[in-house]
Amino acid sequence: MKRVALTGGIATGKSVVRAEFERLGVPTVDADVLAREAVAPGTPALAAILARFGADIADEHHLLDRRRLGAIVFADVAARRDLERIVHPAVQAAINQWLGSMERDGHGIAVAVIPLLYETGRERDFDVIVTTACGAEEQLRRVMTRDSLTEIQARQRITAQLSTEEKVRRANHAIWTDGTLENTKRQVLEVLERLAAKR
Repeated sequence: MKRVALTGGIATGKSVVRAEFERLGVPTVDADVLAREAVAPGTPALAAILARFGADIADEHHLLDRRRLGAIVFADVAARRDLERIVHPAVQAAINQWLGSMERDGHGIAVAVIPLLYETGRERDFDVIVTTACGAEEQLRRVMTRDSLTEIQARQRITAQLSTEEKVRRANHAIWTDGTLENTKRQVLEVLERLAAKR
């Protein structure tokens, strides 16, 4: 099975590209979804986060207040590293388990969406890396609009990750999402055809 990592900076179109891979019949999994599951009430990861950041980082329903936590970790590199050390191992284990199950089920290609692929040193775990990309101003606009953030807050989130230019340079394929949805879909199909041809 060809193990494909889909990465890209915040708000560069990973969800759209993932949905198109799914529509084309490729199984996918999303590290962000797994990360939310890893910090659900009663999990060891949530207990560790509360111990590190304080009980008030959870709401009255014992759910992690992601907005409050985000404000802390994107303003403090050490805090962000602490959070990553708690959450990433659980997410990595879940992705590995999923990839194994996809291979046992006989899939030829499986896509794992991992926003922090390079930052966590996981690129060597995959056969092919695809990155999403868009222009810097478009990315900033999307982050501010999507998450209702100020420009300073949005730039904090963008600069917390490896630059789009560096991700494009390191990836096997780049899908640019500045254009129309149809243009993005066309690029996804082209990448999938190349992957299928090399199997």
